[in-house]
Amino acid sequence: MNTAELMTQLQTIRLLICDVDGVLTDGRITYDNDGRELKSFHAQDGLGLKLLQRAGIEVAIITARESAIVSKRMSELGIKHVYQGARRKHEAYLELLTLCDCKPNQVAYIGDDLPDLIVMREVGLAVTVANGNEHVKANAMLTLRKQGGCGAVREFCDLLLHAQEIEVETLL
Repeated sequence: MNTAELMTQLQTIRLLICDVDGVLTDGRITYDNDGRELKSFHAQDGLGLKLLQRAGIEVAIITARESAIVSKRMSELGIKHVYQGARRKHEAYLELLTLCDCKPNQVAYIGDDLPDLIVMREVGLAVTVANGNEHVKANAMLTLRKQGGCGAVREFCDLLLHAQEIEVETLL
């Protein structure tokens, strides 16, 4: 996809769906000595998602794993469409199309690994992170410069807001 095509597609996006592990986190799953799961989220990604919501762009999460940490972080960010334990990501995606009143071409999806491909193949803009799986990169329309959990989601949010000519300062 060339730059002009990318900018045109970005202008149609009304819903951003993100995977969690490997996209909003660096993909590592860490447990403490008591068996509690630990995750790290990048603050800039969080602000980017808040800015999208303030701009009227819906944000959703679809992840195959379940984690109280994800629930807490998404609640902090005001993200109401959170699908955890979604072994069949496609079903969650179809539900989101109805809930958000979107067509597939109005959806961007950021994924990093093979389970994301089923949705990435149907959306208007399939995106992956710099450290995404090679097969996912081959199927993505856009590969971000940053790695998952290291500001990649913010990179996409900034690109999306710019393409839609939304002044970030007005959203703060």
